[in-house]
Amino acid sequence: MVRCGTDERTHSDIRQRAGRLARALGDAGVGYGDRYAIVMRNEIGFLEATLAGSAIGAIPVPVNWHWTGSELEHLLVDSGSKLAIVHSDFVATVEAAVPGLPIIEAAVPEAIREAYGLAEVALSGRYPTLEESIAGHAPVTGMPSDPPLGVIYTSGTTGLPKGILREPIPAEDFPLIAQATLAAFAADTSMSTAVTAPLYHTAPNTHAVIALALGMEIEILPRFDAEDFLRFVQERRVEHAQMVPTMFVRLMKLPAETRAKYDVSSLRSVVHAAAPCPPDVKRDMIEWWGPIVHEYYGGSETGVCVHCTSEEWMSHPGTVGRPLFDAGVKILDPYGDSLPVGESGDIYIKSFTGFPDFTYIGNDAKRRDMERDGYVTVGDVGYLDEDGFLYLNDRRNDMVISGGVNIYPAEIESCLLGIEGVVDAAVFGIPDAEYGEALAAHLQLEDGVNFTEEEIRDHVREHLAKYKAPRVVSFDEKLPRDEAGKLFKRRLKEKYWPAKA
Repeated sequence: MVRCGTDERTHSDIRQRAGRLARALGDAGVGYGDRYAIVMRNEIGFLEATLAGSAIGAIPVPVNWHWTGSELEHLLVDSGSKLAIVHSDFVATVEAAVPGLPIIEAAVPEAIREAYGLAEVALSGRYPTLEESIAGHAPVTGMPSDPPLGVIYTSGTTGLPKGILREPIPAEDFPLIAQATLAAFAADTSMSTAVTAPLYHTAPNTHAVIALALGMEIEILPRFDAEDFLRFVQERRVEHAQMVPTMFVRLMKLPAETRAKYDVSSLRSVVHAAAPCPPDVKRDMIEWWGPIVHEYYGGSETGVCVHCTSEEWMSHPGTVGRPLFDAGVKILDPYGDSLPVGESGDIYIKSFTGFPDFTYIGNDAKRRDMERDGYVTVGDVGYLDEDGFLYLNDRRNDMVISGGVNIYPAEIESCLLGIEGVVDAAVFGIPDAEYGEALAAHLQLEDGVNFTEEEIRDHVREHLAKYKAPRVVSFDEKLPRDEAGKLFKRRLKEKYWPAKA
């Protein structure tokens, strides 16, 4: 069974509906190798829209529905999408971005309206609806032996999003890849699993598609809210969840009495990734939920390459784990030479055997530039310890060089999140005439909490080297994160770096 809010469907119903939608896509001119966009929030229909492509060899392109204007236009044009399946409240946005693009319009379910505080959203009446497209077509029978995989676009946190195009997985290899991916997510087919993050991101999308293929019971959250998640786990007796560190931070910011109200003992395994997790937060989560918290590291391009259990993390605090299966990790200097244990450099990773290779749509050169001897970098900096455990410093693009010294903002952000009353933190480099770059910190505070800039600097000086104290401290109403917790620092940097922006 797959559930979202009060909606629920069996796996066979979903496959039947997806087969009918596949026929509708084909009648609309979408064929083998063609791409079509999905501009929808989390719901069961998203999975049906994704699965429909497999039946005819078409390629779904999940779209970050927050994007508008030129960002959305870039993705739809760059991907070459021939059609878009769109929730009603996004139809006008898609029309404005790419006029004339064929659309199948999906009604907005009640669970989404409740989660986002939306009023009743009327259908535009200008396009065939999703339900009409499903009801009005016979299902496609049979499917290509090697359907292409969906195209996922990178988050665009540092520049224009890039479309990741994968080689098809041969049918005989899919069971092995599915089981390996499930192991990386620390799950098994007996578990009920919760999709907590937006399905337009790689990890939750892969998680949901693999779980669906393996017949797992799936619970889809329309939107993540910390207390609602605890209530959801208690009511649905969820056994597995795939999460991101921002969710952990928000859970730990709940009052202790609120956390204690809910029974989350049904959870057997939780896995997180997507960004460095503040060590204090990770330790608190393990103490709260027990040694069921797993972590993995990889990229949208490479899949999961590194994995870590709670026990491994407690004995190697701060690590993201060791290579999974026969995957590999190297730490290289700018010249491509391997660095010794404990020395930070660019992280290069190699997927486990069988994981499909990739390129970027329209940018093979970028794909070639990021590879060295079969290993690729997704832009992270880190180091290995003597036991082969990997540690992340930060993103290469986020690293600040001040007076010739490398400073990793993630470390400072972790320190700031340790302040009672700080909800979110973003640290980055800004121009400095003397040192090249200085540090700026943008903070989101709890309602009713106030700090001075100097109090923030004093906290950093107390816990870290004095040169890591931010020169500029800004208190913002909210930081620009997407639903999965991805922080768009470039939006904060624009006023400091107008030329680069």
